[in-house]
Amino acid sequence: MSREDVLRVVIVDDEEPARMAVRQDLDAIGGIEVIAECANGFEAVRVVNEHPVDLLLLDVQMPKLDGFDVLELIGRDVPAIFITAYDEFALRAFEVHAVDYLLKPFARERLAGALDRARARRGQPGPDPAAVRATARPSSAMLDRLVIRDGPNVHVVPVEKIDYLEAQDDYVAVHTGGKSVLKEQTLADLERQLDAGKFVRVHRSYILNIERLARVELYAKDSRIAILHDGRKVPISRAGYQRLQELL
Repeated sequence: MSREDVLRVVIVDDEEPARMAVRQDLDAIGGIEVIAECANGFEAVRVVNEHPVDLLLLDVQMPKLDGFDVLELIGRDVPAIFITAYDEFALRAFEVHAVDYLLKPFARERLAGALDRARARRGQPGPDPAAVRATARPSSAMLDRLVIRDGPNVHVVPVEKIDYLEAQDDYVAVHTGGKSVLKEQTLADLERQLDAGKFVRVHRSYILNIERLARVELYAKDSRIAILHDGRKVPISRAGYQRLQELL
């Protein structure tokens, strides 16, 4: 096997015995350079940010950052073979979006086949992370947190901590606790994932957490301003005011 055929792989699993088992299988299969073994998603994001990586062997169910979070944070440049014990929604997501996955416990031959497919697709972008997560989530489930990559840093923002969201082209400014951080996602996409009983589109460019609302003031004819408890102001359109009234 030529050097060009060697896959640079990162193993990501919060359980050390699982990482050791995968490493042993990879050593036996050959043609793999293990760049790092990561015990959590934060380590995985850092490694991908610092080293050239061809493939992630990524556990789905991990604390703090799960496999979907990691996929979202690294984007489409690095494909992943997902590893999961069981999750009917996750399996559906992998199948729909042609992401390979390994169902624990898996045979070495199954891993070898997945690596061959990854090698054949080398250089091709992975699936859209938001689409994979949306398919994996039950239709009734609402988003409970946002994961945001800010250079080498990763922010995990519980949705209840969000004050308001502001559209900025293909990004959303997430305002929380007097600070803001940019997330690469559209406001419309986020709106579909939030609890409509708690977050309302008050303007084409703003979504407001109604728990942060102190009062509404008239700004001009058919134009109003939302005053938050901390004094910040968010514009309200005529349609946004109608939506807000339905919740108050």
